[in-house]
Amino acid sequence: MLFRSYAQRLLNPFRGVMNIIEFQGAEAVTTDGRHWDIYVRDTGLVEDIANSHKVQTSDIRYGSWSLQDGLKRGAIYPSEDFKVLEHRGALVYEYLLEHHNDVPFPLEDSLELWLLDRQHQPLGLLDSALSEEDIELDCPVDWRAGHECRKHFRTPVMQHLLETAHTETGAGEYLTRYINERAGNPPQAQWFRRRSDGSGEGLCGINLGTELECRRLPDTAFPAYFLREDDNSAPHRQLIQDFIAWQAPCLLLLQNLGTAVRRRFEGLATSRALCVDNQYRLYPLILDEAAIKAARVEATLRRNEVVENEEDNIMATYYIELNVTRTN
Repeated sequence: MLFRSYAQRLLNPFRGVMNIIEFQGAEAVTTDGRHWDIYVRDTGLVEDIANSHKVQTSDIRYGSWSLQDGLKRGAIYPSEDFKVLEHRGALVYEYLLEHHNDVPFPLEDSLELWLLDRQHQPLGLLDSALSEEDIELDCPVDWRAGHECRKHFRTPVMQHLLETAHTETGAGEYLTRYINERAGNPPQAQWFRRRSDGSGEGLCGINLGTELECRRLPDTAFPAYFLREDDNSAPHRQLIQDFIAWQAPCLLLLQNLGTAVRRRFEGLATSRALCVDNQYRLYPLILDEAAIKAARVEATLRRNEVVENEEDNIMATYYIELNVTRTN
């Protein structure tokens, strides 16, 4: 039986890596290396349809699994079709038990959709795909800093930028707007097939002229950390670099980082202990074990503190006043 184990980046913005075990429409997936969700779908429903890979079939939750909690099953449906799905889910589950410690799996999403700047050069990574069959063109052409960034990303350079722009906004929202302004109007995006040497072969795109298809760009044209840093404005350049530094816990998931870069990102990542604790099992290499362990300990303490505070704030039921309207 042919099982496929691979990984794909979670993008726009880059925020992690999904590791996947796949077999005949059944999948086990994890984003932290600890908790796995198992899904099955009836691929036989669409096998006679042209471009069946584009037809969406509903995923059915077979169950979730972790080493600590074991398997928690989803609903069981007594029908002939579901007996097949049950069998496939069981096979993926058995394979998962044997191979869950093999993560991280190799990244295979070598097709990349890039937002282009006004000179038609890659500016920010929007999406990725495993094969040309998976390429999407009906999608928004805008780069996003992400929900977590909007909530938690802070940088001292924002004071200068806000004074210059005469506006009040958060760093994440400002960065999102600024990057998309650099893309021009209407924004353009292009799919590239990334080669082993880092170069990219241009494919189709969105709002893209045919003259840009089939072009070949060198590896230096593609930002290593998915967002261009070479801005002419020093404050904006600092903003982008600070954002990339803030993303360090996620960037440590990349499998091609040099030793010096990985060591630098490990140092930066410790300021986001919770994110490190969620991701560290999927790091392909850890150089500073002590720093990562310290971040994990901090994450545990912070979680325990939250639980204790929640318990302290729980009011006993006999102190709760019910808003009852009395009538005489």
